[in-house]
Amino acid sequence: MLAHRLRAGLALGLLLAAGPVAAQQLTDRQLVTSLSQVSSEAPAIDIALLMEEANANVGKGVANQPNWSQLTHLAQLLVEIDFENDSVAIEPQSYRTVGLIADALHHPNLMFYKFLVVGHTSSTGDARHNLKLSQERADAIREALTTTFAVSPDRLYAVGVGKEMPVDAANPKAASNRRVQLINLGMVK
Repeated sequence: MLAHRLRAGLALGLLLAAGPVAAQQLTDRQLVTSLSQVSSEAPAIDIALLMEEANANVGKGVANQPNWSQLTHLAQLLVEIDFENDSVAIEPQSYRTVGLIADALHHPNLMFYKFLVVGHTSSTGDARHNLKLSQERADAIREALTTTFAVSPDRLYAVGVGKEMPVDAANPKAASNRRVQLINLGMVK
């Protein structure tokens, strides 16, 4: 089956800040360093409101919505994960990357933080379908991290935004727009 490629790159803000990095080159050290860059107390993020804004703005974009714009300055990472075509099934070769993410989340520098897993798609296909698929893929990553890799489910939240936040806006069908994003939401309270 065809796999979807989700580009890897380190990011601060909602846009890709560093060049693409192959998933095979990622290390848990890079993950810990990127995700632990919390400069101040993270704002309180209401996951239900994020989902509501994503659903209400299908085809219109969400980056400038009030709750999504709060995420802009939080420590983030864009991660390459392969899924089967139009599916939530994680390709076997991507479990190494998911394992690296889990190792980073178990690291002492990150073990007291909570994270948002954001699923993204390219513009290929119907916007509603892409929103649903991106949510299911974010849920699949969260489930893999909590079940297979024993990350506490209280630390992970999943939301999908479909095609609404492309990294490559000039090329909305680009593979780089299909990705998973991890956002550090601050200390677990």
